[in-house]
Amino acid sequence: MAARPLVARQPNERLQALIQEAGCSNAGLARRVNMCGAEHGLDLRYDKTSVARWLRGQQPRGRAPAIIAEALGRKLGRTVTIDEIGMANGKNLASGVGLQFSPTVLGAIEQVCELWRSDVGRRDFLSGTSVASSALVEPSRDWLITAADAQVARSAGARVGVADVEAVRATTEALVELDHRYGSGHVRPVVVHYLNSVVSGLLAGSYREAVGRELFAAVARLTELAGYMAVDTGQPGLAQRYYIQALRLAQAAGDRGYGGYVLAASMSHLAASLGNPREIAQLAKAAQEGARGKVPPRAEAMFYAAEARGHALLGDARSCQTVAARAVSRLDAAENATDTGDDPPWIRHFDRAYLADELAHCHRDLGQAEPARRQAEEALAVHPKSRVRRRAIDLLLLATTHVQQREVEEACATGARALELLGTLRSNRGAEYLEDFQQRLAPFRDEPAVREFGARMELAAA
Repeated sequence: MAARPLVARQPNERLQALIQEAGCSNAGLARRVNMCGAEHGLDLRYDKTSVARWLRGQQPRGRAPAIIAEALGRKLGRTVTIDEIGMANGKNLASGVGLQFSPTVLGAIEQVCELWRSDVGRRDFLSGTSVASSALVEPSRDWLITAADAQVARSAGARVGVADVEAVRATTEALVELDHRYGSGHVRPVVVHYLNSVVSGLLAGSYREAVGRELFAAVARLTELAGYMAVDTGQPGLAQRYYIQALRLAQAAGDRGYGGYVLAASMSHLAASLGNPREIAQLAKAAQEGARGKVPPRAEAMFYAAEARGHALLGDARSCQTVAARAVSRLDAAENATDTGDDPPWIRHFDRAYLADELAHCHRDLGQAEPARRQAEEALAVHPKSRVRRRAIDLLLLATTHVQQREVEEACATGARALELLGTLRSNRGAEYLEDFQQRLAPFRDEPAVREFGARMELAAA
């Protein structure tokens, strides 16, 4: 019997080009891949010979291609996908899902649906991925320079009508309320399964142009909510994917205002939690520029407040004060307007309480304890009881201002109130604020009030 002919591997020219762009040697790339793998709990032992084999066309197994892409992305300062390194092997693997701002509507549908499928089916892999600020800034640039989609109507699949869009909107509102009251740990699995099982079918259906635009707008909002819930469950790498796709869906909806909201309210806050203040201001400014003339004063106020957070974290008190004053002025204009009912649903929640919350963060980060205290108290006075997570966070902000003023007993008493609310939530954000408060109490650990608060925390954790 004649032997089967051998199939020669093709050199991996894509990987070669990226290695050259990154200015890496084979040995240097191997070291970076091994270090990146260790962060994901993998014991990789690649060397320059391994890289040479990849360049000849050999593809490593398992999660290695994703780790290689991530290592190169860190060196290049941008997101790199498995496809870019020539290791997708015809498959749309999870590592690159959701990180691209697709140039076409069809591509956007395919990418966001694959993100939902990957989230449901491979959650451990997606949630373990890291987040890079460049992965947030690049889509904002694409959004700024990309023209509106000429057409979104489809003529294949089940008919989608106005009632279907209203159902998505109503479901979103209900999920938002549950999230405020109980935290994302209780709600996020429901959101992801709904997106994957119901909403994906709607996007793949048949709809007229007007209905399609409204559908994309509704799905953009629910996708952004899923991204926020990823943040609140401690998965920032997954959140960035949802935010990028929410931005792209807003583009398909033809809604520049909501696209700006995703940049300023979602992406910039994610950058804040990751400690990237420069990107916070950049994303907020991109929102202002890209949505100029297309949003009401209330949205403008939120965009300016987001920028102020970035300046505060940079220690730029003057710029923070200037931009914060603009935020206050625009919210004043919004509340004095006679047609406030015309505000889009996604910005109606931004009221005096939310602005005070943002300004309290600014003053705290600038070390201005007294104005931070006043703003935190104002936020708590206005936030309704249903905003349980927000009230818990603002209580911890207030407690922090007491620590900054060396009012330790008052700080612990306020912290105890926050602890009671956090006991009703499943929220990683709340836990992070509590941890920050604990660290600020550390210099006073021998004070009786601090010891008592520590005992309360141990009891709550038991």
